[in-house]
Amino acid sequence: MRTILVVGGGYAGFYTAWKLERKLRRDEARVVVVDPRPYMTYQPFLPEVLAGSVEARHAAVSLRRHLKRSRVVSGRVVAVDHAHRRVTVRPAEGEEYQLGYDIIVVTAGAVTRKLAIPGVAEQAIGMKHVEEAVAIRDRMFTNFDRASALPPGPLRRRLLTVTFVGGGFSGVEGIGELLSLATSLMRRYPELDPGELSFHLVEARDRILPEVTDEPGRWVVGSLEKRGARVHLNAQLVSAVDGHVVLSDGEEFDSDLIVWTAGNGANPMVRSHTDLPVDARGMLVVRADLRVGTDDEPVPDAWGAGDDAAVPDLAVNRPGAATVPNAQHAVRQGKLLARNIVATLRGREPKKYVHHSLGTVATLGLGRGIFQYHRIVIKGLPAWLMHRGYHVLAVPSWERKVRVLAVWLTAAVFGRDIVSLASVQDPRREFVTGGEPPSRREHARSS
Repeated sequence: MRTILVVGGGYAGFYTAWKLERKLRRDEARVVVVDPRPYMTYQPFLPEVLAGSVEARHAAVSLRRHLKRSRVVSGRVVAVDHAHRRVTVRPAEGEEYQLGYDIIVVTAGAVTRKLAIPGVAEQAIGMKHVEEAVAIRDRMFTNFDRASALPPGPLRRRLLTVTFVGGGFSGVEGIGELLSLATSLMRRYPELDPGELSFHLVEARDRILPEVTDEPGRWVVGSLEKRGARVHLNAQLVSAVDGHVVLSDGEEFDSDLIVWTAGNGANPMVRSHTDLPVDARGMLVVRADLRVGTDDEPVPDAWGAGDDAAVPDLAVNRPGAATVPNAQHAVRQGKLLARNIVATLRGREPKKYVHHSLGTVATLGLGRGIFQYHRIVIKGLPAWLMHRGYHVLAVPSWERKVRVLAVWLTAAVFGRDIVSLASVQDPRREFVTGGEPPSRREHARSS
């Protein structure tokens, strides 16, 4: 049988493998999925993981549980040699090894775009994976506990200051949900003054949420600022050394929690370690039918989709336009890619990818949201309900839908859980120290 190798188990990769299992005959081809993580992260739920509205594990879709007929390889593809139909896999333990294939599907996704800003690598937390969302939530809870034991002053203000860098969907939804949680937490901490709570959103451009038009974008800025957040437009992060935030507009403040959501960058493997064609941005060159290459020079037995591929956007009347890297496109590209692979195996022509946007919807905290479809704009509670309804339908498998709904219903009755489990990041501390409290220096370094 032919081997179909799927590089990456994110949106596009997961849906490609999932649909291939349902469409391939058992003797037609085998599917192998290579990914360093054992799950697909449903990223639209990460802001709600921050706020405790969704359990962290419910935003992770197990590859082995749902890809029952595929072979799941735990490791990272670090090089693709398509000329010889093989990839180099780097497992978490052991030596690198070669893995052969007949057909390759490159859906390795994008990586968090990091800039050479002093202090960012040491201080900031990304928001692309479940582990990062949990760490952000636990850090904020821990900071509330630490601040409640301190007298008013600079250290307490630093612990209660949160900074999001990047005004795209991840940053706006993240700050909206975390601000909603922090505001509600204040009722549990009578020692703290609500005026000490400080949230900042830093965006280099003159507007946030580029996927929506200007007026809804301004409304979101106004909504966040009415709730106490500061939105810094046309401002760049210059330094974050030791948590001291310096912005290009001259403003400076101390922030103990810095969240980096300043967009995605090209996957290093796709950009530099493959003989497949890539464009100037380091994106995989693909045709409208998701085959790698161009109409004049197609690459046999190679396919690509998702955030690492420059998929032509046939839904817009603009030459050279590519689909934006979001979940809406990645899911649909993965499904079509599976159908196209099966079609070519059976001697049929693949179809071109065309998807007209269903609109954009974002959560801004409990009971708050924004939705836009062309000129239709819905704000507030109705948009928030639309956000929840859309994503509970979109998350794969009925098992995940039921789990998420159960958590939402429970939270509606009993409220959100406010327990920090930051200690799981160092589970042996109590065992090693025997209950002795850490020194001040160790405590500061660990937090």
